Formats: sequence, C-alpha cells, structure tokens
Amino acid sequence: MRWKQFFTPVQSMNSEEAKEFMSGKTQDEFTLLDVRQPGEYEKNHIPGSKLIPISELDKRLDEIDPSKPVLTY
Repeated sequence: MRWKQFFTPVQSMNSEEAKEFMSGKTQDEFTLLDVRQPGEYEKNHIPGSKLIPISELDKRLDEIDPSKPVLTY
C-alpha cells in the first residue's frame, strides 16, 4: 500500500529554499524528481534530476529511495 505515502504531510519550499537545501549537499544525499512530461524535461531540466512523469509515478515508486529527502518539481 505504498500509495499511502502520498498522504504523508510534506514540507513545501520555494525555489530559493530549494537551492539553499541543495547547495550544501551532494546529489547522493537527496533525490531531485522531475514529474513533468518527457518533452518538457528534454527542453529544459535541472541537471541531476530524475524524470518520472506524474502519470507514471504510482507505478515507479520503487525507483525512489525512501531513505533520502525528495525534492519534486
């Protein structure tokens, strides 16, 4: 029942807060998740981000390490 994790309260942050969070860490310490469509990702994305379109997220949750913070955009 991994879908239940979608109902877990999360912390929201703006772009400046996200930049600050990422600046002090290596990419191995968190997951940067892009949930847009592949065409949008190909046009422009944040380097190091992982693409999982929102429509596929429920089927691909096993690709996300639950022990790391996840920043989603």
